[in-house]
Amino acid sequence: MEYALQLATEAGEAGEIPVGAVIVDDHGAIVGEGNNRKERDRLPTAHAEMIAINQAAQRRGNWHLNDLRLYVTLEPCPMCSGAIIQARLGTLVYGADDPKTGAVRSVLNLPDSAASNHHLTVIGGVLNQACRQQLKQWFAEKRPKIQSIALRARQEAKGKRQK
Repeated sequence: MEYALQLATEAGEAGEIPVGAVIVDDHGAIVGEGNNRKERDRLPTAHAEMIAINQAAQRRGNWHLNDLRLYVTLEPCPMCSGAIIQARLGTLVYGADDPKTGAVRSVLNLPDSAASNHHLTVIGGVLNQACRQQLKQWFAEKRPKIQSIALRARQEAKGKRQK
């Protein structure tokens, strides 16, 4: 999880929401890794988990990742949870809960739903405080900039309407 946090830091420094993911085998060897790249790649699916899963499948030459463990700093969203289930990952370990879009325990529980065709071991809250703090700090730094941009856009739109 510490390496996933490092990857998340790299994403945050690049202007992405700081989420990192690492997939390891039973010996601890890294088979796949990724961090959020939605803004850099301009792809809606460029989440850390998706990148790590795709990399692991490519390296393995197989989409069945049953014997692998995924570490991710934030509870996966519905898209990533679906990919985790489809890849048949053996274990998911995540750091912080996501009360807005978490699809493993917080908002939805896709791994345990009747629609899931795969049993997944889920361990949440690993390095929770560090993962939460990283996200909280990033949003605290970005939010004023985002609000400033939004305010400027509203003012410009208002000015155009008044002309």
